Amino acid sequence: MSTVVNPTSSGLERDARRMHEDDRPLSPGSIVIPVVIGRTSEFFDFFVFGLGCILVFPKLIFPFAPSQTAATLMAFALFPLAFIARPIGSFVFMWVDRNYGRGTKLTIALLILGGSTASIAFLPGYETIGYWAVALLALFRLGQGFALGGAWDGLASLLNLTAPQNRRGWYAMIPQLGAPIGFALASLLFAYFVTVLSPQDFIAWGWRYPFFVAFAINVVALFARLRIVASKEFGAAMEAQELQARPIFEMLSKHAPDVVLGAFVPLAGFAMFHLVTIFPLSWVTLTGGQTAAEFLWVQVAGAAVGAVGIILSGVMADLIGRRSQLMVGAIIIAIFSFTAPFLLDSGSKGQDAFILIGFFILGLTFGQSSGAVSARFTKYYRYTGSALTSDLAWLVGAGFAPLVALGLASQFGIIFIGGYLISGAICTIAAISLSRVLDQQ
Repeated sequence: MSTVVNPTSSGLERDARRMHEDDRPLSPGSIVIPVVIGRTSEFFDFFVFGLGCILVFPKLIFPFAPSQTAATLMAFALFPLAFIARPIGSFVFMWVDRNYGRGTKLTIALLILGGSTASIAFLPGYETIGYWAVALLALFRLGQGFALGGAWDGLASLLNLTAPQNRRGWYAMIPQLGAPIGFALASLLFAYFVTVLSPQDFIAWGWRYPFFVAFAINVVALFARLRIVASKEFGAAMEAQELQARPIFEMLSKHAPDVVLGAFVPLAGFAMFHLVTIFPLSWVTLTGGQTAAEFLWVQVAGAAVGAVGIILSGVMADLIGRRSQLMVGAIIIAIFSFTAPFLLDSGSKGQDAFILIGFFILGLTFGQSSGAVSARFTKYYRYTGSALTSDLAWLVGAGFAPLVALGLASQFGIIFIGGYLISGAICTIAAISLSRVLDQQ
């Protein structure tokens, strides 16, 4: 059996690196923009779907539900499908990576991701095709998750490898900025169409534009990422086996405990993720306090505050260490869990406070989650281990959050979302207590 020297680099990629060779090294600053653009595109696709589960799908896809709350719960039941499909996508695309190269993998994955999201823009409603509308929406949601499993490009790891030793926390937070930017873009688009269109026009055609925009954003992200994949520094990291894809089962044979522990370390931030971004809009639209259009603008402001929290997490991680910073974030979430339900249930001012405070805390905890996920793996398995660990962390911590939170709140009272938050904080505190290597990276 022949052995491929660099299985994750195709001949075309190596030729591209030779074409781009010059005397100027690839600085961390030149990696930042492609990394942020790439993460923004991924989060934009997911947030557009999440907002659609509240503003569109209950009326368009689930009009047969006995109540608006039941229709929203049905839409939220489709939300976790992407997180279930994501590890499967990682498994398939790791094989593509090893055999056809990182550029091929990214091209296929981002075209499927953008295509799945854009396809929802052309989806007929239940009144037109019946239950096929539900089936197609579920299929496209699975496509989003499957593709996201292949969008793990290694650029965040490359950024960490090229960052100064005393600034690792700062550079680890940069990819996380894609989350508030992607959420703000999705919220702005929906806020605009909800504001300027009548409810009838919005449901008839206005909601489709944010989904259609996703394809263009993913194309831009693809070219931005391929430019870095074609750099000589990326090729050198591949040759040094720091960014190569390894068979998942081979990685698990060496790092299975690290995968499990790593999936629980960022759980506090991941549990809070959709309780701040997606769930509040559903609660406000169902129970009142302010209109969806008004609340969407508040959430855009919250995203800006969240970006400040992410930036501050980088400063804190470099000052006190990543492990301590993550522990502080988990403790703050535990404290916030006691006040969050009362803020959401106290009218528009309380809801606005929940968003602004919640986004800041989210940024503070989410900012170092990518570094926490990758910290436990040797360089030989870091790329594959980080991808699978991230998949599992999102699945356990965030995938079911909107469904569980709305189900608990509507059946037993809003107070129960505090219990959901504090359970995530307890898991993170326990996982960090068991981990001894986060600060060694």
